Amino acid sequence: MDKKTLSRDGTPLAYHRTGRGPVVVLVSGAMSTGATAAPLAAALSDRFSAVVYDRRGRGESGDTPPYAVEREVEDLAAVIDAVGGDAALYGMSSGGALALRAAASGLPVRRVAVYEPPFEVRSDRAQERAAYTDALTRALAEGRRGDAVELFLRVTGLAEQMIANARRSPMWPGLEAVAPTLAYDDAVLGAGPVPRELLASLTVPVLAVAGGASPESMRTAARQVAEAAPQGTYRVLEGQTHAVEPEVLAPVLAEFFAA
Repeated sequence: MDKKTLSRDGTPLAYHRTGRGPVVVLVSGAMSTGATAAPLAAALSDRFSAVVYDRRGRGESGDTPPYAVEREVEDLAAVIDAVGGDAALYGMSSGGALALRAAASGLPVRRVAVYEPPFEVRSDRAQERAAYTDALTRALAEGRRGDAVELFLRVTGLAEQMIANARRSPMWPGLEAVAPTLAYDDAVLGAGPVPRELLASLTVPVLAVAGGASPESMRTAARQVAEAAPQGTYRVLEGQTHAVEPEVLAPVLAEFFAA
């Protein structure tokens, strides 16, 4: 990150801009920083001015308690203002939920694209989701960052042996460093289900994308997002998973953002 701006509450936000053309701001998901989205930004930079930024509490950005989803919307407003005053948004995973909320709040956003926002589509899992929120809150309150990361990895479906291997890997300290932001992503997702009322208020085109090799629940959530938005479109990228390949996703996003 080579530039910084200040959010409304004084929190410094680090961002990087690459390419030329209409501005697209990329919003990362859980356990990610702006650097995570850099390969996709590079793939878009031949046609767009692609901006990545560290969400609060991550990377080179600061953090100012207490947390509220509204603060993250204000963060996006500050980044958009710093790079020209209006933008299209792309949100990955829970970053997609944040991008949708930002657009619904009235930010100067032209279009919104999201990839597999992890909204809960099964009503019988509401209790399980609430249990995750409670356990995550306790772990972070007690300073057990490693346990918080484990909780998240387990919820994403990672096998126990892989979690144990991750604990011993060089990347683990980095995961623990951003562990407190897991609560931020949990708050952005709200109670869990697709926020149909919020999406119905959107006045801009929305593209919801999912991978053909991802779990059915991911595709269902993306489809429901597109159905709830008045100008929603649903796309499936065959063979792709939640770890979507930038070179596959970029042309789809470019076509949508240039429309």
